[in-house]
Amino acid sequence: MSNTLKPYVISNVGMSLDGKLATVNNDSRISGAEDLKRVHRLRAMVDGIMVGIGTVLKDDPRLTVHKIDTTPRKNPVRIVVDSKLKIPLNARVLNREAKTIIATTSKMSREKEKKLKMLKKLKHVDIIETDGDRVDLKKLMEVLYKNGIRSILLEGGGTLNWSMFKEGLVDRVSVYIAPMIFGGKNAPTYVDGEGFKSVEECVKLKLERYYLMDGGIVLEFEVVKNPDKNK
Repeated sequence: MSNTLKPYVISNVGMSLDGKLATVNNDSRISGAEDLKRVHRLRAMVDGIMVGIGTVLKDDPRLTVHKIDTTPRKNPVRIVVDSKLKIPLNARVLNREAKTIIATTSKMSREKEKKLKMLKKLKHVDIIETDGDRVDLKKLMEVLYKNGIRSILLEGGGTLNWSMFKEGLVDRVSVYIAPMIFGGKNAPTYVDGEGFKSVEECVKLKLERYYLMDGGIVLEFEVVKNPDKNK
């Protein structure tokens, strides 16, 4: 593990009992009213909310605090990981309700360069570029920390979640498990990617707290950073 300073990252998700984020037809109505408030309380506590471009294209989220009362209202910075800069210019995450950071790569195409120039005209939008074909998440975390972002709520889909876990960048996991079974081998899951090859390699968690909510259960874990591999 690198000693480079990075934000404290909480991975939050609402999923069915079988680990699905939505049905095969992308029906993602999992959380009830109380769990939505829980998520927005988490949002209000952090400096940034991070998603991947897949979430933006699929759900067009606002990524603001609006399910609970906040006085004065303070929205975290919205962070979108978008290697190929696919974000639509009319995406709600680009509205003026909060500042937005788009993380992309320095690899350019003519179309990407044109969109980049348009995004840079938006005063509430910042761009962070890293080298390579995909956003370097470790470098991104380092830059975000240097820019004053000390805590992040990760609300990504399976692809971004896998990359963040694989790189050892997640510190805490907060999961709402709904009393539902979705099934479907192609339904989106909490963590996708190539997967770890063995139990020894996988991410280890320590259960800290659990409680009932909306007919389901919320589980809160700390990520074990240096598990003893000899045990």
